[in-house]
Amino acid sequence: MRRIGRKPLLAVLVLVVASLPVLTACKSEFRLEPVTSPPGATSVKEKQVKERKEFKVIELSGTPYEIGKQYGTACRGSILNSIGGLIGGMGYMQQASREEVLATAKKYLPLVEQFDPDMIKMLKGEAEGAGVSFDEVFALRCGTELNWYYRRIATLCTSFAVTGKATKGGKTIIGQTYDWGPGTAMDLVKTKYAGGLEQLSLVIGAGTGGEVLMNSAGLGMLLNVMYSPAQEQLLGVPFAYVISKAMRQERIGDALGVVCASGRSILHYAFGSAEGDIISIETHPRGFNVLYPERDMLFHTNHYLTERFKGSDGSFFTFMEGDSYIRLERIKRLVDEHYGELTPEIMMNILSDHTDYPRSICKHADRGVNLGETIAAIIMVPEDRVMYITYGQPCMYEFVKYQL
Repeated sequence: MRRIGRKPLLAVLVLVVASLPVLTACKSEFRLEPVTSPPGATSVKEKQVKERKEFKVIELSGTPYEIGKQYGTACRGSILNSIGGLIGGMGYMQQASREEVLATAKKYLPLVEQFDPDMIKMLKGEAEGAGVSFDEVFALRCGTELNWYYRRIATLCTSFAVTGKATKGGKTIIGQTYDWGPGTAMDLVKTKYAGGLEQLSLVIGAGTGGEVLMNSAGLGMLLNVMYSPAQEQLLGVPFAYVISKAMRQERIGDALGVVCASGRSILHYAFGSAEGDIISIETHPRGFNVLYPERDMLFHTNHYLTERFKGSDGSFFTFMEGDSYIRLERIKRLVDEHYGELTPEIMMNILSDHTDYPRSICKHADRGVNLGETIAAIIMVPEDRVMYITYGQPCMYEFVKYQL
């Protein structure tokens, strides 16, 4: 693996901002009061009333090329806005031209071509369907890697996985908040592959922020971004491509194997299965480490838990906000209070928590510091093939049920 040559970069994260897809009102599955209300809530009634919005489910099927073309046609607006955000953001923050951004992204292309030829076919179809170039849609899924050297990040996600003795009835429940740039495009996509496997996927920024997925084999996947010193970053398979291939597997061990073989980035991946297994893996340019559940529970935020990956020279703190530590201990404590009785409804309430507001589990933009916020919250029950998703912060928007 080769190191990537970079220009000096400013100490701000480029957040890809795109327009939201059209939303329609729907019947809510749950009405839950947040654990702690944000400043400004003036009454009990105000705290309890949440906006009801749902995603339009975009259905895709066929060969990889056909799936890509259908996605490109249906999500053209999200794709165009995300390309504009990526190119415009790089131009503003790095004074990089469109040609320079696309050329940098193409450094990853030989690796992805070898790693996942089917994904290359999907991207060619996506480019045709959206009426854009292949280079542009390929670069979207390299977006996080293109921002690796920024010296601040917007607290990217709080995740959990619980099963067995921790939950009521023993079913596996996994979920997370997704913290990214306000206004980022999100699309909910249901894909049926030629072999019969189906996926339900919340796609962030047309792939710039990756996706959160569950498949019909009863496998769900979560992710958290972590940062390590810029000088350690290497040229590898971008995480958005690792996610896609991992979640086309039917067994949790095979999905984990994809990440072990190719995940050398700044991601934490967590998996939960209908069979009751939960496991996660921290990846780093120097390797990976598998994390095992304790008392049938796993939790993660945005700092490394593996000792050998932590910044021994203090450089870690240049990259990470301290709230990652607070959010991790907070979700552990809240979950432990309900140990043995955990349900999707309880976890929905916990993901609305505002301790350490605005950099809380349910995160709000901290003006003047960074603009990242919780743009969605996701909870999955793999055994039931069910996803519950909020379109926005869970303190303000209701969880809506989507069945695979």
